[in-house]
Amino acid sequence: IIRVTGGQKVKADRDESSPYAAMLAAQDVAEKCKTLGINALHVKIRATGGNKTKTPGPGGQSALRALARAGMKIGRIEDVTP
Repeated sequence: IIRVTGGQKVKADRDESSPYAAMLAAQDVAEKCKTLGINALHVKIRATGGNKTKTPGPGGQSALRALARAGMKIGRIEDVTP
């Protein structure tokens, strides 16, 4: 329904994968969900996977925290790393 990335929220390339960018993206998602009347979410977190890291980075945790602080109810948290 809604997809926002860290790269859409910050100007510098080095900040795209930072927890700050993830927090801004999550706040934007929460705001758009509320305008659509959605107040509960199932969250899927994805790391790079493949030959790279299989664990989600620090941005995943800050994004979840930002969603919870924005008043969204979080149902399931699922890791969908390939």
